[in-house]
Amino acid sequence: MSKREDILLLFDVDGTLTMPRSVVQPEFEEFLYTKVKPKATIGIVGGSDLEKMFEQLNGQKILKEFDFIFPENGLVQIEAGKEVGKQNIIQHLGEKTLQRFINYVLRYLSELELPIKRGTFIEFRNGMMNICPIGRQCTREERNMFAAYDEEHKVRSTMIAKLKEEFADIDLTYSIGGQISFDVFPHGWDKTFCLRHIEAYHNFKEIHFFGDKTEPGGNDYEIYIDPRLKGHKVNTPNDTKRILTELLNL
Repeated sequence: MSKREDILLLFDVDGTLTMPRSVVQPEFEEFLYTKVKPKATIGIVGGSDLEKMFEQLNGQKILKEFDFIFPENGLVQIEAGKEVGKQNIIQHLGEKTLQRFINYVLRYLSELELPIKRGTFIEFRNGMMNICPIGRQCTREERNMFAAYDEEHKVRSTMIAKLKEEFADIDLTYSIGGQISFDVFPHGWDKTFCLRHIEAYHNFKEIHFFGDKTEPGGNDYEIYIDPRLKGHKVNTPNDTKRILTELLNL
């Protein structure tokens, strides 16, 4: 029988532990902490920062409940509730390159016509920039409206194609996650980055990853296909629960 220390389960947040930008349901939380955690080491790896993880997963108790927390694709590393490492995109790219990129993005967005626009179009995180054509200060209804509009008009994917062309000389990766934005980060700074920390300090017999954006261009794609682990495609927390129940014989 496997010990808890043999198996690591890594989870995306949006669409995996919660519905998009929603709070985790109490019954799922109880299932994760009382049924899953006793049988396996558990961790989360998300594109968002730690504060947004707190918002979706009921606050700072996640520092106690999860063995690993990897905000910002693992560019911030938290183990046993304490930050143990951090990388920084500003130092990596340099101010001149950053300003060139930001100026282009702001010009592009200023000329982009959408049904609505709100505020906060570029959000800086330690390991990435998050670009949001509609603006992150939109309501849930506006968020859902843009998601449907983007599905039809490919606003984000078109913008990414332009950025790839304009900044072909810079080693950047573009990843669509969630409903309204996309992430930009140096090559290799995707969710597989968290595996560097895990491999350096731990030796699990099995690693499993659960995520919903597993298609090429999605922010779970690189870690989902990584040969060092077993990837599980889910669409809702119910899918996650079903696969965990089968995997751990719950």
